Amino acid sequence: MSNNYIGRKVVIVEGCRIPFLRSGTDYMDLMAYQLGAMAIKGLLRKSSLKASLVERVIMGTVIHQTATSNVAREAALTAGIPASAPANTVTLACISASLAITTGADLIRTGQADIVIAGGTDSASDTPIQFRKKMRKKLFEAQKLKGLGDTLKFISKLEFADFAPERPGITEFTTGLTMGMDCDLMAARFGITRKEQDEFAARSHQLAAKAAEAGYLGNEIEPAEIAPNFKAIVKDNGYRGDSTAEKLSKLKPAFDKKNGTLTAANSSFLTDGAAVTLLMSEEKAKELGYKPKAMIKSYVFVGRNPKDELLMGPAYAVPMALKQAGVDLKDIDVLEFHEAFAAQIMTHIKCLSSDKFATENLGLSKKVGEINMDKFNLWGGSLSLGHPFGATGARIVTTAMNRMIKENGNLALLAACAAGGHGHAMVLERMS
Repeated sequence: MSNNYIGRKVVIVEGCRIPFLRSGTDYMDLMAYQLGAMAIKGLLRKSSLKASLVERVIMGTVIHQTATSNVAREAALTAGIPASAPANTVTLACISASLAITTGADLIRTGQADIVIAGGTDSASDTPIQFRKKMRKKLFEAQKLKGLGDTLKFISKLEFADFAPERPGITEFTTGLTMGMDCDLMAARFGITRKEQDEFAARSHQLAAKAAEAGYLGNEIEPAEIAPNFKAIVKDNGYRGDSTAEKLSKLKPAFDKKNGTLTAANSSFLTDGAAVTLLMSEEKAKELGYKPKAMIKSYVFVGRNPKDELLMGPAYAVPMALKQAGVDLKDIDVLEFHEAFAAQIMTHIKCLSSDKFATENLGLSKKVGEINMDKFNLWGGSLSLGHPFGATGARIVTTAMNRMIKENGNLALLAACAAGGHGHAMVLERMS
């Protein structure tokens, strides 16, 4: 344990997810709470844990539905978690599940709970579409209407343009730029070439396909059964094992159409899915006879100026998490970083291995260290497996634990960027 660690030890007993699917495919008719419920049910089944023992459920999400504003509660109840166990939803863009997990860890560390289910869920297929502000104001005022006369007068004043929907967007509120547009600028700033991005993206797809074929991914996936036929969905549908840098090089830029280097292939795609983890105090795990997979040694969240460093969070969070855990980058056996974009990953790798970045941006005397690609995202990543915004943090934790066991590693480093200029890093220690 780090000397900075305070409170009881938090262990991760198990983790799982339902298959991650491209938006608009087999989860099209489902809501995020249903995806979350399937993941929670799968976790209970996988861990043989009685639902009655769960004391808290915390789920991250990004795409909010007003009908299920506390999606964690709806997912928990649907999964059979007793109503006596509180459930709450958290949101921090692409690291929402990471926040859910660390929030659960804090409850356990401080003695407020012994058993917590934490993760996340999101459905890009079920993005809310609303009227424009002008129409919303009219509808709000319409609540005051009395009688048929007022109603007919209100209807007569409506214009055809009032019914035009407000298309959902993924632009950064403070800058007006999409994350892809910003990443294009970052790639140019740090000299990340199109060739490097396509090579990394192809690597992600190839490794995901190999991991699936070897059964590694199947080991962390619980089947999703969808009414009315309840045919089980058992694998992801986003990775393409035949991807090559040569094939990807033929795609046109997706954001900056003229000078950009980011494409649909070297950027993560819209995804539906859910992932969860089972957290316990070390004492409770022993009492129930569980052999935890990992222990949380440290975790860090950072914020950067979204106008200048929107996706740079991990470059700042990683050295902080390593320091808190009392380890160096060279001590890490398993590396699992969220692949929002290939250019974002390549930038982080470049910054962590740069003396200049370390001295000018991190206040360090030398670089954080070299990233060993033989340890990096060996079962694929968000570029190939998909990225349900609210769930990815839990997928990365589960994959990191399973990789430590499979590869006989002792320490894992996790990192992810997120909208708003946020970043996250975590260090796990193997226990089984």
